[in-house]
Amino acid sequence: MRKTKVGIIGLGSWGGCHLEAFRSMPQAEVVAICDRNEERVRELADRYSIAHAYTNSEELLARDDIELVSIATFESEHFAPAIEALRSGKHVLVEKPVTTKLAEAIEMQRTAEERGKFIVPGHLLRFEPRYADIREAIVSGRIGAPHSMYLKRARTKSMFRTYKRTHTVFELTVHDLDLAIWYAGSRVRTVKAYGKAVHDEVVPDILWSCLEFENGTLAFLHSNWMTPDEAGIVMNDSIEVIGANGTAQFANGGSDMQLLDARGRATPDYSIHHTRNGTSTGALREQLTYLCDCAAGGTAPSYVSFADAVHGIAVAEAIIRSCASGKEERPEA
Repeated sequence: MRKTKVGIIGLGSWGGCHLEAFRSMPQAEVVAICDRNEERVRELADRYSIAHAYTNSEELLARDDIELVSIATFESEHFAPAIEALRSGKHVLVEKPVTTKLAEAIEMQRTAEERGKFIVPGHLLRFEPRYADIREAIVSGRIGAPHSMYLKRARTKSMFRTYKRTHTVFELTVHDLDLAIWYAGSRVRTVKAYGKAVHDEVVPDILWSCLEFENGTLAFLHSNWMTPDEAGIVMNDSIEVIGANGTAQFANGGSDMQLLDARGRATPDYSIHHTRNGTSTGALREQLTYLCDCAAGGTAPSYVSFADAVHGIAVAEAIIRSCASGKEERPEA
């Protein structure tokens, strides 16, 4: 099996998960890693025996032995390394949101097309079996084309203190924007949104968005950072898709596992990324395996769509404008 040679830029908590997943995959070889925190990058390089560790992404991107670059930096810092990676002849996985500016997303897509390389958004819920099965039920006709969708994504109050650096639509709603666009198979015509800032003066802790698609599908997206930490539920999500022939739904409050001790209750999630005995499981590994197979086989990824990601950023910007104006808004791409 030919291994795809990988470089990782950004080694925060989620970038570290990328490293764990890549290192456990027979399809991948992590050649180099980069983070501006020298202590962090050295610690991970030593732990995983990675010979090449950098604090400057330009040094990593100058290497000619890397085929795929995974970018997991802060949300507002994706653009420059993504463009440079493409210009240096590398495929790119850029974490969500791909950017917080529509013009940058369009430029990423244009550069990838010019350079003949793929750029893929980190929309890993397309690889989570339950969400993927809903898509299959739509396409196969089992539930048929959606008439309406409801998607909720809730996280803890303490997480908001970290992630309020980015508007809720880019940090949390972005997952459900991609799913709604994927399921509807259409572009969003209009947006009406409402945000309520409870613990911040600008960024809403609670965000409601109503999307009307060009094909008539309606989607209602609810994102919030209001789950008390004491509840012991980090992820509290649900979805309902009403199609022409049936309905699909599930709720995700973590796994069925509950850990009860003096600190309270914990309900760990195993569906996104979990490690055991040096290997990883979950949607992240499935996504990375797919991309390594595409890179090794010289095929463009078709299961995920950067064009959908660009449209998602346009819809996100329309949601922010609607919250500010109190009016219905239209995406600009």
